[in-house]
Amino acid sequence: MPTSWSVSRYRLGMTPAEDERSTERLILRRWHETDYEPFAALNADRDVIAYFPVRLTRAESDQLIARIEAGFDRRGYGLWALELRTTGEFIGFTGLDIPSFKAHFTPAVEVGWRLVRSAWHQGYATEAGRASLAVGFEEAGLDEIVSFTSTVNSRSRAVMERIGMTHDPADDLDHPKLEAGDRLSRHVLYRISVRDWAR
Repeated sequence: MPTSWSVSRYRLGMTPAEDERSTERLILRRWHETDYEPFAALNADRDVIAYFPVRLTRAESDQLIARIEAGFDRRGYGLWALELRTTGEFIGFTGLDIPSFKAHFTPAVEVGWRLVRSAWHQGYATEAGRASLAVGFEEAGLDEIVSFTSTVNSRSRAVMERIGMTHDPADDLDHPKLEAGDRLSRHVLYRISVRDWAR
């Protein structure tokens, strides 16, 4: 289910101005200085971070942007800042990342998203997720992309299913960075292959 792009160029070493894409309603782009404050607010929101172990401090949130940007410079893809085309409002991020822990499915590339509450229930995560898969398969040449979340995170699981990913219970795992017995420790893993994407 490929998506359409307003900008199709994508290669290692592109400048932030060039490395921008848009869908019908969204712009996926590199990070700007003006993103730091709203991103910190996003990462401190109890509802947004409900399925993550901790909320981030401002310093931790800023460090996350630095890590994301370094990933772009290293790999040519990453987690894009996400804004509305009509207003330019920053609403979170979406994109591709490398899991930082070892598990039965790593090394791997994952697709992920995190949106402000005002952007929920409008299909933005699905739209941006499909766009991210298109970059991964059609431009970065990946064979498979995964996504994972706590078993209780029904909203993210629904997005994974809407963008064509499938779940095999045999892939489920206890997250190695969470303590056994933590309510978030049990995770589901979703996958999509380039062959399935092409269909």
